Amino acid sequence: MENIIEAQNLAKIYGENPLEVRALDGVNLAIKRGEAVSVMGPSGSGKTTLLNMLGALDKPTSGEVVLDGVKLSAVAERHLHRIRREKIGFIFQAYYLVPTLNALENVLVPTIPLGTNTYPERAQELLERVGLKERMHHKPSQLSGGEQQRVAIARALVNDPAILLADEPTGNLDSKTGGEIVKLLKGLNREKGTTLVVVTHEKEIARQIGRTINFLDGKVV
Repeated sequence: MENIIEAQNLAKIYGENPLEVRALDGVNLAIKRGEAVSVMGPSGSGKTTLLNMLGALDKPTSGEVVLDGVKLSAVAERHLHRIRREKIGFIFQAYYLVPTLNALENVLVPTIPLGTNTYPERAQELLERVGLKERMHHKPSQLSGGEQQRVAIARALVNDPAILLADEPTGNLDSKTGGEIVKLLKGLNREKGTTLVVVTHEKEIARQIGRTINFLDGKVV
């Protein structure tokens, strides 16, 4: 099976000597199309920085990210948004829902630049799939943390991305709700073949996701 994500000698340095911090330090890894992978490590080990690089949200100091056969360094900054929109779905610990919009409208936010009428039906289907059929017209303040994260997952899937990147998606949830979110993510990976990369510091969640990449001090260990 082909690799859909590759990091080649990836480095990210913040600041300058003598105060420089190496958030990533020569990272090499490969993730196959349709694979489910967890990235584990203590706080400050470089997990989120790695995810930002893989998702084209930030640029490395050196090294290369290859996403679905495309070298990100060769893509002009003005075109990176298209890769993010077409290839990648992002799920964050903090949900980042728009408080004035209901669940359905939040799911549709990534489709606004596309100007098409085909997405509302898909958004409804996704909300039904994540168990929110009866809650799609509720605003975030009317939803529990687990329900808000389900809206965020539906939003990440509305453009049918090949890759789903999740940064501590259960970090703000109790263990029972967190387990339900992991089960949902694994189901999407299994049923649709969506490549799944989940950053976590919880061993039990990492075990449930699949292959684990361990991080320490900006390096794969």
